[in-house]
Amino acid sequence: MNARVAVIGGGPAGLMAAETIVAQGIAVDLYDAMPSVGRKFLLAGKGGMNLTHAEPAAQFVQRYGSRSEQLAPILARLDADALRLWAKELGIETFVGSSQRVFPIDMKAAPLLRAWLKRLRDRGVQFHMRHRWLGWHGNDALRFATPDGEHYIHVDAVVLALGGGSWARLGSDGKWLPVLQAQGIISTPLKPANCGFDVAWSEHFRTRFAGEPVKSVVASCHGVHGALLARQGEFVIAESGVEGSLIYALSSALRDRLDAEGHVTLMLDLAPGKSAERVLEEVSHPRGARSLSSHLQSKVGIAGVKAGLLREVLGKDEFSNPTRLAATIKALPLTLHATRPLDEAISSAGGVCFESLTGSLMSKTKPGLFCAGEMLDWEAPTGGYLLTACFASGRVAGEGVLHWLQQRTAG
Repeated sequence: MNARVAVIGGGPAGLMAAETIVAQGIAVDLYDAMPSVGRKFLLAGKGGMNLTHAEPAAQFVQRYGSRSEQLAPILARLDADALRLWAKELGIETFVGSSQRVFPIDMKAAPLLRAWLKRLRDRGVQFHMRHRWLGWHGNDALRFATPDGEHYIHVDAVVLALGGGSWARLGSDGKWLPVLQAQGIISTPLKPANCGFDVAWSEHFRTRFAGEPVKSVVASCHGVHGALLARQGEFVIAESGVEGSLIYALSSALRDRLDAEGHVTLMLDLAPGKSAERVLEEVSHPRGARSLSSHLQSKVGIAGVKAGLLREVLGKDEFSNPTRLAATIKALPLTLHATRPLDEAISSAGGVCFESLTGSLMSKTKPGLFCAGEMLDWEAPTGGYLLTACFASGRVAGEGVLHWLQQRTAG
């Protein structure tokens, strides 16, 4: 088939779309605004390349919340097992960690990306760096800003994989949103996901505990529909508020409550291994000459940043009241005032609505235009879910391009 396809965006979704298309002998040109591809992918791998997650498929799909139904058939095209096999074919062996997260043996993203790019180049994918997509010139020519001025390019089909709106310095700045909306492609505003939140710390608490981890706690909140959500883990005190894995796990519900009501309370159980009755008993136990701080550390294991949190929400008299103190240890209310800025978030929610796309991720209003990756309106927690959906949607968009080109040729 004598056709040429443009893939715009060099993250996992775009690269997977390019691989899927070029494997069938179709010429692919890949464009990216940055000097090199995969920048956010490489950053994600700095702490250990969490490629996917090994939990059962039914549970895996539910991690995508309200978009589980739309993502189920997409994830079925490239699930966790298939992704591990794909990595193995690139020479990258993987293992399943104790949390069921899947990592390359060496925990690094760079070797996988290098092997992948070599295979793509060997198969004929042409890479065009420092090409920022600006939309269309006229009805169909793609318009790019390049170091040599504007270029206009005609192709037979386009895959957009432009990322969301977080970490703009790595290329995903969300500037494509109004361009697509002008084409009648329904999209929702981008907002932070897997993000931190602002808390009005006292200067004393901020100065003393910023950067400290809060370990072994249960955090809970009510979602916008009233359901109680709870997770156990740890988070980090930031100068501006709270961040870290436990906060990210609840960030979608916390953000939505903030959007709906303007405020949200996060409840913390600082002693999840002890019942409320046991904590009250320990706190009420005579302490003799020991200070209250020493007593709390000895009896309940409360010290350091946890003790600081208690003093942050309790007045002096309340702190000396065993009943009030014990109740707060088991249910410490932390008022969150705002999400941290979108650009600081690990990922973003919002984007191109599935309702404006076909099952193959082609625009219903602009045939031949496909969308994939984080620019679609979905979100997921960390743990390999974000990357898996990006890879899988790239595969589906690539397959959609092939099917559309075949239909057009046959017609």
